[in-house]
Amino acid sequence: MVDIKSLDLNEITDLLTLNGFEKYRAKQVLTWLNAGVVSFDDMKNIPKTLKEFLKSNTYLACAKIERKLVSKLDATVKYLFKMYDGEYVESVVMEYHHGSTICISTQVGCKMGCDFCATGKSGFSRNLTASEMIAQIQSAQMDLNKRISNVVLMGMGEPFDNYENVIKFLQLVSSENSLNIGMRHITISTCGIVPKIYDFADLKTQCNLSVSLHAVNDKKRSEIMPINRKYNLDKLIKACRYYTQKTNRRITFEYAMIHGVNDTEADAENLAKLLSNILCHVNLIPVNTVTGSSYQKSKNKSLEAFLNILSKHGVNSTIRRTLGSDINASCGQLKRSMNC
Repeated sequence: MVDIKSLDLNEITDLLTLNGFEKYRAKQVLTWLNAGVVSFDDMKNIPKTLKEFLKSNTYLACAKIERKLVSKLDATVKYLFKMYDGEYVESVVMEYHHGSTICISTQVGCKMGCDFCATGKSGFSRNLTASEMIAQIQSAQMDLNKRISNVVLMGMGEPFDNYENVIKFLQLVSSENSLNIGMRHITISTCGIVPKIYDFADLKTQCNLSVSLHAVNDKKRSEIMPINRKYNLDKLIKACRYYTQKTNRRITFEYAMIHGVNDTEADAENLAKLLSNILCHVNLIPVNTVTGSSYQKSKNKSLEAFLNILSKHGVNSTIRRTLGSDINASCGQLKRSMNC
């Protein structure tokens, strides 16, 4: 069975014409796919013979809303989506002055095992297809009755551990024949899979790259993020320098501020030194509460001191505003569970 929502217009055209259908039918089918139909029977201007062909040879990868929570603090919306095979993922829609942003998942669970992240603690089941990533956006748009203009791949999973499907997603979602969301409005976050950073740099897309850092030395980072045992800080920073030089685009470094672990003034000084001469922005994130982790967020005083030291050294940085904290929709809190 073919995952038809992961095909572009040319691929759908080939599928239909090779099976005896008119070329123009492909555009009609794609229009319905972009509208988020959940059944081939919903394609009103498609002949019965074509509907039966699609039912027999393809399937619709949809994201069914199983549960929805709305924050009372900031109107952030968290969705628990049920996929076609019964697996669950979570996505979050956030409101900013520049429009609506959705944080989507790229995997069911995660293999990376970062110590502060609820997703990794739930284990790993499988990768999501490009169509399942798009389906999260479509379902949220239909439910909220609004266009979502920005996408961040920072939900469940490590995007670069599902590299081929993520690149296919970027091609589809940015196409004028699909959701037509510009690459500059899309951000991919990685915990530091170094070979894929090089691959992504060579593509020279206009997509934004975010790298989870969270520590300034290998010992501490390996304790927090097991990926560092394979790709240490030296290898990671070298890859990041390559990315900025190749693309001339800024990297955002995510840094979870953990009380008593990585938030001292010495840590700030070392971070500024580590990132010297890299085109970057540092996003300081007060770590969020996660079941099974004893980490606590840094005190406001530590946050401000850390920020001031980075600024003193010319490192562009901000403290991220926490959204959706009352519904466990903040960074590191997503999981594949109905206990939202």
